[in-house]
Amino acid sequence: MTEEEKQSEKSAVARLEEEGDIAADYLEGLLDITDLDGDIEIGVENDRASLSIEGGELNHLVGREGEVLDSLQELTRLAVQTSTGERSRLMLDIGGFRSDKKESLTKLAEETAD
Repeated sequence: MTEEEKQSEKSAVARLEEEGDIAADYLEGLLDITDLDGDIEIGVENDRASLSIEGGELNHLVGREGEVLDSLQELTRLAVQTSTGERSRLMLDIGGFRSDKKESLTKLAEETAD
């Protein structure tokens, strides 16, 4: 890997971390407005900013089949885009909904393959 490629990779990670910080600020405001408690974790996963909210009663923020979660993810992406001027591909998970779904689909795929 050349020095230029290393700098480019560091720059990309810094941009994604900035997206995560902006998104976390937006989501903290949302949690305050709705008077819900939750801990926000920020990371970079698969070349995307990744945010996870864990805590008490967050089922209302997920919805029946994750439809509220999908909407919140889009609103958060728009908040990041408004702030940075660039389209965001961030992923939002609340209460482990997406990670649990991914795990169950992976297990099903493995069972089907056997």
